[in-house]
Amino acid sequence: MSELPTLDGQSAIVTGASAGIGRATAHELAAAGANVVLAARSADTLEAIAADITEEYGVEAVAVPTDVQDEHAVDALVETTVEAFGGLDVLVNNAGLARGGAVADMTTDEYRTMMHTNVDGSFFTTRAALPHLEDSEGTLVFVASFAGEYPRPVNPVYAASKWWVRGFAKSLSGQVGGDVAVTLVNPSEVRSQFGAEYGTPYAEKYDPGEVTEPEEVARAIVFAARQSPSMIHELDITRRDKFELFGGR
Repeated sequence: MSELPTLDGQSAIVTGASAGIGRATAHELAAAGANVVLAARSADTLEAIAADITEEYGVEAVAVPTDVQDEHAVDALVETTVEAFGGLDVLVNNAGLARGGAVADMTTDEYRTMMHTNVDGSFFTTRAALPHLEDSEGTLVFVASFAGEYPRPVNPVYAASKWWVRGFAKSLSGQVGGDVAVTLVNPSEVRSQFGAEYGTPYAEKYDPGEVTEPEEVARAIVFAARQSPSMIHELDITRRDKFELFGGR
């Protein structure tokens, strides 16, 4: 069986790279040979992660503090990447968050924060990166969610934002699929800091092995990035007992 292509010498941007899935993905991309640009709002954290990646894998890792809600900051992120590496091969749209819960109690600020980050952020990064991904015939990965496929009563607005991401990615693939591989990755619960807005982060709520680990999602993302000339269209990553919840008990 032939080996999948390596990512040696390729360049990748990971948004939301300061923790959880984003940090794990940056490490996994670097392990596969890619130079990595880390984007998030926390400059100090990004610098530390970039230093660790450079030391461990011998690739270039660049920290570019970025708020994906700011289209000009996103444009600068992509420009910095292209100037540093001569192009862009992989974009991982991972930045996302949840706020609030019940619609009747949700503040306008909570609503707008989710929509600006999860929806606008995905659009801004995609718009800025797309010409370069077309040039490289690269891969565009969206980290969506189980909540973007099934009802999520605990936070309908968060779920709706992930349904938007999924719909955008699928339709975009129809528009640019001749040049760019577009992949959706849909995790359910991941042992990260997600969930803190509801009281307890998933990293504390679940024991190791109980739900998905960030590294599992990262491996799926890199697996998708290594496909050529085909693409992975959509991957669901769930805890093994996830669908028992639909058993009518």
